[in-house]
Amino acid sequence: MVELKNEILNLLKEDARRGPDLIATMLNVSQADIIKAIDEMEKDHVIVKYAAVVNWSKVSEEKVTALIEVQITPERGRGFEGIAERIYLYPQVKSVYLMSGDYDLLVEVEGSTLRDVASFVSNKLSPIDSVLSTKTFFILKKYKQDGIIFDEHEDDHRLPISP
Repeated sequence: MVELKNEILNLLKEDARRGPDLIATMLNVSQADIIKAIDEMEKDHVIVKYAAVVNWSKVSEEKVTALIEVQITPERGRGFEGIAERIYLYPQVKSVYLMSGDYDLLVEVEGSTLRDVASFVSNKLSPIDSVLSTKTFFILKKYKQDGIIFDEHEDDHRLPISP
């Protein structure tokens, strides 16, 4: 059953619009088994959400995304958990990761403008007692996200130059 669930997860990760009937056909398994496995994984929070990957640069409403390295002092008894929770509860925060290396948390923040993100860092994130320092990196262009390549490559139609 574990192998079947992994195969289902891989197919859904590739395209979440695939229905149980198609997955059953692709894996040569009964639709009832697929539905049961998906239900179990949803109940166990293995499958947390079905979402679309959006190329915001193709839409009039562009988003500004920043990755923020955060150094923190862990809390006694809770370590990084309490600070991470306090940060991820803000609606602008899209992701929070505990990292190894020179900083502790990597926070992905989304806003409408650079000023929105800067305001979040200076007014919400930096004032948290355990936050020692932050370093903000704005994403200028996304080439690939979640395995999806955004740029459509056009073939070079120029004629070759020969000597």
